Amino acid sequence: MDSRTDNRFDTQGAGITVQRALELPGLRSGLPEILAGADRLGRTVRWVHAGEVPNIASLLKGGELLLTTGYGLGTRPAEQRAFVRTLAERGIAALVVELGPRFTRLPAALVDTARAAGLPLVQLHREVPFVTVTEEIHTEIVNGHYALLQRAEEVHRRCTEALLGGGGVPQVLGILAGF
Repeated sequence: MDSRTDNRFDTQGAGITVQRALELPGLRSGLPEILAGADRLGRTVRWVHAGEVPNIASLLKGGELLLTTGYGLGTRPAEQRAFVRTLAERGIAALVVELGPRFTRLPAALVDTARAAGLPLVQLHREVPFVTVTEEIHTEIVNGHYALLQRAEEVHRRCTEALLGGGGVPQVLGILAGF
């Protein structure tokens, strides 16, 4: 597949898209429902983190797909809005909340704030093992890094061959443009 049309990976090779993460068996088995940010599923998932603490945003660097059952989201609408706003400000890729004992459906304050902030918010209707989801997504990310390294090696090899074969700058630029 031509990498320019392969939307599983982000354009920098540093992760996978939220959309791709949702297509993997682990998250797919949770029957994901996108409640906000459907137009931003092309965001890069750099890493996966699972957590249940109210101040989790302070532990994140940005680009994470955050998995939670919702215990850290707060009980009051103001707490829930603040929780989502701080995650959006931190620049996470998406928030995925598993429905269950804490929430049978996500509160309107949470959904509305995610929509306003442009943060992809997904609820899972079935329980999923977060460790499985994490392993699957991290495997995809590592595979993307490996593919990027392979492409870089191929560029290096072809440019070296061109230069050693007497090719000049225009030939090297042509090779680079092709990649």
